[in-house]
Amino acid sequence: MKSEIMTPRNWVDYELIDSGGFEKLERFGDFVLSRPEPQAIWNKSLDRSQWERMAHAAFRKDRKSEDKGEWMLKPGMKQQWYVNYRYQGMKLRMRLGLTSFKHVGLFPEQAENWDWIFERVREQGEKAKVLNLFAYTGGASLAARAGGAEVTHVDSVRQVISWSRENMEASGLDQIRWVVEDALKFVKREVKRGNKYTGIILDPPAYGRGPDGEKWVLEQQINELLTESAQLVDSGAFVVLNLYSMGLSALLARTAVNQLFGQARSEQFGELYLEDRAQKALPLGVYYRGVFESE
Repeated sequence: MKSEIMTPRNWVDYELIDSGGFEKLERFGDFVLSRPEPQAIWNKSLDRSQWERMAHAAFRKDRKSEDKGEWMLKPGMKQQWYVNYRYQGMKLRMRLGLTSFKHVGLFPEQAENWDWIFERVREQGEKAKVLNLFAYTGGASLAARAGGAEVTHVDSVRQVISWSRENMEASGLDQIRWVVEDALKFVKREVKRGNKYTGIILDPPAYGRGPDGEKWVLEQQINELLTESAQLVDSGAFVVLNLYSMGLSALLARTAVNQLFGQARSEQFGELYLEDRAQKALPLGVYYRGVFESE
């Protein structure tokens, strides 16, 4: 049993510059963004004038909405731009965009998982077949495809699927299977079909809606999703599970996966975080990843 905390350290196009006061200051490629971050409960290391000088865009919440807001842009700031990510033979290029929900199209702390997925797929070789659930704009899908896997990418939002396709094409990749559907419904149907995968990636939100209004509440449905997903794993498969709800721990993720998927040959679990220039560690979710026994 091994618990670890992990942060990406070699990403040229991304940097967490500062954090604190429930905000974070980040550089994505050529642009610096200021946006809310509820986990940053400490003080900022840079003063307000430095943040204002450095930021090309700052997100401000709408007083009438808990989730939405708008970006305040300086001259020259783009609504959309690209960043690159490199690891060994993997070369990814992803489009970013300023959304009304403060997100920009990727979660940089996930880069550690992209590297791990790429390595596992390359170990599996030609048999690699990966299912990515709640796949968003596809960083993990791209990593698996770059490693040579056959990839099925599932998300309930059609616009996000289109964004993922743009990222695939920008990365010089092809032949990812796109599925616009509720993740749990899709998994249940795959079980009935008898399909198997050598890798399953689960990145569920705390709350969400399917394309037909299906309600997703993480604490209530994650065990059912894992139970069904466990029936899809092939011999020697790997599993990656990310959890973002503040009430759920990495040990909880490990216990749930181990009960349903069996004994892992190797495993890691813990926190994903980003470190700013003052070496303050900003936690951004928990993870579990394991490789399971071959038959």
